[in-house]
Amino acid sequence: MAELNRRLVLLGGAAVASTAALPSWASARTTAAAPPIRDPFQLGVASGDPLPDSVVLWTRLAPAPLNPDGFGGMPDATYDVEWEIATDSAFASVAQRGTVATTRAQAHSVHVEPVGLEPGREYFYRFKAGGHISPVGRTLTAPAPGAAVSQLKFTFGSCQHWEEGWYHAYRGMAADRPDLVLFLGDYIYEKPSGRPAAERVRGLAVPAETTTLAIYRARHGQHKTDADLQAAHAVAPWLVAFDDHEVVNNWNSSGSPASASRKALAFQAFYEHMPIRSTAKPSGSTIQLYRQFVWGNLARFHMLDTRQYRSVQATDNNCSVMKDPARTITGTAQEQWLLKSFETHPSTWDFLGQQVFFAQRDADGSASTCESPDSWNGYEGSRKRITKGWVDRGVPNPVVLTGDVHRHWAADLRQDYFDHSDPIVGSELVTTSITSNPGTGGPPDATWFSRNPHVKYNKNQRGYVRVTATQQQTRADFVVVSNALERDPAKVTLSTDVSFAIQAGRRGLQRL
Repeated sequence: MAELNRRLVLLGGAAVASTAALPSWASARTTAAAPPIRDPFQLGVASGDPLPDSVVLWTRLAPAPLNPDGFGGMPDATYDVEWEIATDSAFASVAQRGTVATTRAQAHSVHVEPVGLEPGREYFYRFKAGGHISPVGRTLTAPAPGAAVSQLKFTFGSCQHWEEGWYHAYRGMAADRPDLVLFLGDYIYEKPSGRPAAERVRGLAVPAETTTLAIYRARHGQHKTDADLQAAHAVAPWLVAFDDHEVVNNWNSSGSPASASRKALAFQAFYEHMPIRSTAKPSGSTIQLYRQFVWGNLARFHMLDTRQYRSVQATDNNCSVMKDPARTITGTAQEQWLLKSFETHPSTWDFLGQQVFFAQRDADGSASTCESPDSWNGYEGSRKRITKGWVDRGVPNPVVLTGDVHRHWAADLRQDYFDHSDPIVGSELVTTSITSNPGTGGPPDATWFSRNPHVKYNKNQRGYVRVTATQQQTRADFVVVSNALERDPAKVTLSTDVSFAIQAGRRGLQRL
C-alpha cells in the first residue's frame, strides 16, 4: 500500500492536525492498472454552487501542476478518487461517501455533486487517491427555500494577476470565515504582466500567452498552488464568474476577438479548475454560467455573464454605438431570464454578481460624450432595461456587486444619471483587485465627484470586500492590503478602509 499522506487539515488558513483515525477507505488502492503517483493534492480542494440539498466538491490530481504539458504530472490512466462529506471536521459522522473516476481528458479534475444533504448546514469534505488523502475543506449548504435567515456573511474579490502581487487578500478572507465567497472575474491572465520589474514579484512557470489547452491548464494550476488562495477555497463554498482574461483581453471586442477554438480551450480549463456544476460543463466554445442561488428568505444571488453574449464592444468612445438601445451586454436570453426572476421576491436582498462597472462614470458631465465602452456605459440600452426592470417589478433591495476595475468603488444607482435629483434605485459595491495592476494615483478630483454625485467612494489599493447582510441592512467593509508586493505576511496588514450600510427598504449608501 502506498504510504498514506497525513496532511495537516486546512481550515480557514489555520493548520491543525487531524486526530481522527484514518478511515477504512484510505487504505484502498486506486484502479489496478493505474501507476503509483506522488501526492496528487497539490492544488488543494474547493466547493461551490451551494443548494439546499447539495454542493459541488472539487479537486484536481496534479503532483506536478506546473508542468508545461498541462497534465500536472499525472500518467495517462484512469484513477478512482474517493470522497466523503461529514458533519464534523474529524469525520466521526460521515453523511455521504463515494468514488468517481477521472482521466487525462479532464486534466484528472474531480467534480462531485452529492445530493440529499441537509439544508443550511456546515459540512467538511476530503478526497483520497493513490493512497494519499487531501486537505479538508469546509462548506455549507444553502438554507431551505423560504427559511428564516438572520445573517449572511460573504466576501468578494476579482483580478488576481499571479506576477503582480501576493495573495494576502485571501488570507483575510480565510480569517473572516465567511458563509460564501464570490469571485467576479479574471482568475488568471492570458499574458505575462507588462508591469515594471519592481511590480512583478513572482514569475510564471509557463510565461507564454495562453493559446493552448496545456498553457491554460498550467496557468490555472499555478494559481491554485498559492497557499492563501487554497485556504480561501477551503474555508467556504464559492460562486464563480469569469470576465475576459480567462480567455483573452476584451475577447468580444473588434480589437481582440477570440476564436471559437480559443474560447473552447479556455472554457475547458476554466471548468476543470472551478467548483461549478456539471450544468456549466462547456460545449465547445459556449459555457452556461449565468445562474441563481437563494439563501433562505434573506438573499438571492444572480450570477451574471457580461462577456460571452455582449454586442461587439465599441471603440473610441463612439456615442452612436454605445447609446444604441438595440445593443446588449447580457444577450437577449440572459436579460429575459433576469427580468423574469425580478417578478418574484423570495428574499430581502437581491445581489447581482457581475463583472464590469454598472453605474455611470462621466468625467465631463455632458450627455453628448461617452467613455468606458467595456463597462455598462458601453451598453446603455442594457443598463436602462435591467434597471427599469427591477424598478417596475418592485425588487425590494437590489445591490450590484462588481469587479474588473482594480479599485474599490461604491456608488448609488439611478435611471437618469444626468439628473442629479433622480431617485436612487439601488447601489453598487465594487471590489478592487486581489493583485492586478497596482499602479499609482488617488481618487478623482472634486470636480469629477460633483459631476458624478452618485459615486461615494474610490480607493486605489489591493484588497476585497466583506459583506454582512441581515434582514435590516447590508454592511460592506472595504478591506485593503497594506502592501501586496511584500511577501512576508508579518509585514503586511489588512484593515477596513471604510464601511457603508444600505438599510432594507431605504435606497442609498450610508457611510459608517
